[in-house]
Amino acid sequence: MLEKGEKFLPIGSIVVLKNATKRIMITGFASMSPETGDTVFDYSGCSYPEGFFNYNQVLVFNHDQIDKVYFKGYTDEESTEFHKVLIEELNKIEEK
Repeated sequence: MLEKGEKFLPIGSIVVLKNATKRIMITGFASMSPETGDTVFDYSGCSYPEGFFNYNQVLVFNHDQIDKVYFKGYTDEESTEFHKVLIEELNKIEEK
């Protein structure tokens, strides 16, 4: 699933969550819960292959909810550097 030392799957990865059958495409990271606004989830995503129809269909979930990875999205130097900064910022938030 994740490579050693990797915390997040890349944008575009296709996953299915535990106890679900519908696949989800990862579209973002460190997303706030639309209901509470104060819970930060690892990922945001949309239904695959349909994509976004409207913003009410944004899904938020954590890595431990992923049951299976169908496709791992594109990774390059820019995304690797972004993930490092993302992890640093999330660690700062958790320390508060």
